[in-house]
Amino acid sequence: MNVTIGISGVARELQLQVEMEQSQLHSAVERSCREQETLQLEDKKGRKVLIPASHLGYVIISEDKPRQVGFTVTN
Repeated sequence: MNVTIGISGVARELQLQVEMEQSQLHSAVERSCREQETLQLEDKKGRKVLIPASHLGYVIISEDKPRQVGFTVTN
């Protein structure tokens, strides 16, 4: 899954690729906001990211889409 996170006070978005199901990721973000816990994610390279719930601006969750390379010929 691709995750884009907006952090308050930071001009750039944080973009991660994580190996979680969409429902798991949604639950983790929801729980973090509800209980004011630190959101903890691990990307595909094994790096851990910790974001305080009070600094979460927004979270965009999208599926990985394979990139199309080359040309196609249709008749």
